[in-house]
This record gives sequence, structure tokens and C-alpha cells, in this order.
Amino acid sequence: MHEMSLAEGVLQIVEAAVAETRCQRVKEVRLEIGALSGVEVEALRFCMDVVLRNSPAEGAAVVFETLPGQGWCMQCADTVAIGALYEACPRCGSYQVQPTGGMEMRVKDLLVD
Repeated sequence: MHEMSLAEGVLQIVEAAVAETRCQRVKEVRLEIGALSGVEVEALRFCMDVVLRNSPAEGAAVVFETLPGQGWCMQCADTVAIGALYEACPRCGSYQVQPTGGMEMRVKDLLVD
């Protein structure tokens, strides 16, 4: 389950931010997850609950924001919305669509005490 390693990476970011800012507690962790990233949000939510135990972010709200998928269609020469990798262009039907967004996962910000 690669979501567990993702959750552990988020914990490392949280711990580094706590050490840097010397805050007491993290109240909220906001994550951006691309629609094309392959991350299972419910599995990640479960993993975050487990990983954040006994940390400065224990009990913190974990908020997930979904970023839409987008790609560059070589036929249309334009950016188009896509719902999955290797999906046809919704405008022209071409499969020559290079993904350009929605593949990322990142910690957007933290709300701390």
C-alpha cells in the first residue's frame, strides 16, 4: 500500500514544520491531490489517522483538495480537461494527449497553534 509511505512523508513534512516554527500543535493538514495521481484518498485518509498518532498533528483535521486532470492535446494544440491518463481528447477524440496537470500530491499548508 503506497498510501502508507505517502502518509509517512507527510508526517516528515509536518514534523519539520513544527521544529522550524516551534509551534505546539498542528490543527489542520491540507493536502492537494491530483485526479490523475493514482492516490486512493480513502486509503490515504486511513493511513494519515494511523501515522499522525503520537505526533504534534494527532487529532488534526486532514483536508483533501482534488486538483483536476488536464493535458495538452497535440491535435487541438490546446489544454483540455481529462479524467484519466491515456484518455482521448474530449474535443477531437485524439489519443495524443500529454498529461500536464493533476498528477501531483503535495502538502498545501498547515494550520498550527
